[in-house]
Amino acid sequence: MKILALEIEVSGVRDEQFTMELLVEESQRAWELYQEGTIRELYFCQDHYEAVLILECENSAEAQRVIDSLPLVKANLIGFKILPLVPYDGFARLFKQKD
Repeated sequence: MKILALEIEVSGVRDEQFTMELLVEESQRAWELYQEGTIRELYFCQDHYEAVLILECENSAEAQRVIDSLPLVKANLIGFKILPLVPYDGFARLFKQKD
């Protein structure tokens, strides 16, 4: 199942809490998840520096476990909104027989 994970801001977090050590750990974990095929795509929003991940997981619970394994999430510096995706079915209207 495809899962969209959108980074959400954690209130009260200061920029200086994002240490280089934590950022390197975050990159390493993201790379591991990418290599195993769990993270399929990884982006930042152009207009604000928040991550957008496309995951391949069995369900939302698995996606949450994956997100919870990220060092910045473990440190309570960022959070994510998990959105399970299903295929768009609207094209069927184009081919529906009219009575």
